[in-house]
Amino acid sequence: MATSKDYYDTLGVPRNATADEIRKAYRKLARQHHPDVSKAPDAATRFGEVQEAYDVLSDDEKRRNYDRFGHATPGFGGVGAGGPRQSGRQSSWSHVDASGFDTEDLSGIFEQMFGGRGAGGAGSPFGARSARAGGGGGNRVQPQRGADLEHRLAITFITAALGGTEELRLTINGEPTTISVKIPAGIEQNAKLRVRGKGHPGSQGGQAGDIILTVDVGQHPFFRREGLDLLVDMPITIAEAALGVTVTAPLLGAVTGQGPSTVQLKVPPGTGSGQKLRVRGKGLADVKGGTGDYYAVIQVTAPVDLTEHDRILLGDLAKGLKNPRESAPFADLIGDQAS
Repeated sequence: MATSKDYYDTLGVPRNATADEIRKAYRKLARQHHPDVSKAPDAATRFGEVQEAYDVLSDDEKRRNYDRFGHATPGFGGVGAGGPRQSGRQSSWSHVDASGFDTEDLSGIFEQMFGGRGAGGAGSPFGARSARAGGGGGNRVQPQRGADLEHRLAITFITAALGGTEELRLTINGEPTTISVKIPAGIEQNAKLRVRGKGHPGSQGGQAGDIILTVDVGQHPFFRREGLDLLVDMPITIAEAALGVTVTAPLLGAVTGQGPSTVQLKVPPGTGSGQKLRVRGKGLADVKGGTGDYYAVIQVTAPVDLTEHDRILLGDLAKGLKNPRESAPFADLIGDQAS
């Protein structure tokens, strides 16, 4: 939509607002004026203005151009020969396509530059000049791409690890919609998925926008991950830590039923809490062929409910052990109070 209102005024932020302040203002106003939420007659118009302002101010290069040239900046603001800038936000990151996992193609680059129209079409700055030179076709109404719809998608730890399909239920333009979303194996927290053509419908025959999903990965009772590495806490006794032991550690297959379920790990004598034992290649795998490692994180546990005999034995043992707090750097920090 064409508008001459200052983008900063539209979002209600000062011209020196940070990216985070702009993002927060956009989210608040987008929720307030979304046509599926607001009953105001101008809700769709206000929502489009907010989306258009955020599209420019959230992009560093576009914002710099806008601060310098204002609405006269070619390619957005509704002033250039190509008509208004499409309100659907085009992000600068590479997308994982939820329907096939391909990256954004050249048409997406032209959409980002010229508001959803091809580089040589009548809606672009180049196309507008050609239309005027060839007979005045530059005033024709151009198809407008629909706005993208952003949504957060919660998935389980196991689905994120192995991949799968999630059913996404949304209300788009007042209509309840269920969409199947493919989840690639190894996906991480806050990763982006794009479902093409399922966002808000376009106008004047323009294509529909996309759904941009931000992934929320749930936690697991005892597994956790760092990238593609899989970690699990492995409890051992004081005696096992001192003397060494071989333990059976659970792999992800113990939960999923896919692949090996356990692995044998040798804990060397003198192992302390927090030390990690690694098994190469037994972590998670992603769709790009990457594979992580498996780590058992040692947790030395103190005995509980000791008998009197146990207390005597441990007391005798303690007399012959060196106080670990007497060594640097700990002793340097607490001085004579090391004991």
